[in-house]
Amino acid sequence: MTDYMIRATAADGQIRAFAATTRETVETAKNAHNTSPVATAALGRLLTAGAMMGMDMKGERDLLTLRIEGDGPIGGLLVTADPAGNVKGYAFNPQVMLPPNEKGKLDVGGALGVGVLSVVKDIGLKEPYVGQTILVSGEIAEDLTYYYANSEQVPSSVALGVLMNKDNTVRQAGGFMIQLLPGASDEAIDRLEQRLSGISSITTLLDAGKTPEEILEDLLGDFGLTVLDRLPVRFFCDCSKPRVEKAIISIGRKDIQEMIDDGKPIEVSCQFCNKKYAFSVKKLEDMLEKAR
Repeated sequence: MTDYMIRATAADGQIRAFAATTRETVETAKNAHNTSPVATAALGRLLTAGAMMGMDMKGERDLLTLRIEGDGPIGGLLVTADPAGNVKGYAFNPQVMLPPNEKGKLDVGGALGVGVLSVVKDIGLKEPYVGQTILVSGEIAEDLTYYYANSEQVPSSVALGVLMNKDNTVRQAGGFMIQLLPGASDEAIDRLEQRLSGISSITTLLDAGKTPEEILEDLLGDFGLTVLDRLPVRFFCDCSKPRVEKAIISIGRKDIQEMIDDGKPIEVSCQFCNKKYAFSVKKLEDMLEKAR
């Protein structure tokens, strides 16, 4: 299990925490979408966040969707995750190129610009839960920290990072999420704030060989850390030819007839994984019958 995440508690249940290492997951996403370095960093951060947030959902059929829309050149990001560590996603403009920011880092904030973060939790109710906040920096970790504080009233510290090699492969990726639960004491809050103020960046920790367990141990070890779960993380798309066929049938007879009239096979790409599905004219005619 190369990519994985853990869930833990500390301070007698006053703190809950998640940490993940996701290099292979982000590399798979990069290869699927041929993303530029800054798009890889942006998508990788949101995939990592999605994995950890999905782990916090209860039902095995629950689904989390994270959507960012901004006025920057990348346009936006979309990620979905389930409670089993399966994540998928894409950048609206995966080839965007930008110079480094003033810190010499990949300019994820500049790529996203001003916009909105939406968190959708489909937990089997009639309507999914939808929370929205503005992007406070576009750097994603800060935006999710702001989301938790304002939409869920959960004080949180979120760290996300993707470190790229010069050949545009992913060197490190991962993150952590630490949250104060209701009833947390002032002493626990003060100690946690002090500890977080001295922490290195998540990619520095991962590049030094730290595991998710060691990262949380460094942060919360003297709070009485208890690791509860360990789950693999992977980029996984559940698209299939039958599902794509159903989607084509759903667009209606008129549009299918126009495809048939063109007299050429069609090719449909999955937005999430870029896998391509071909349908012959004869197959389209069969689908037209099903759309009656």
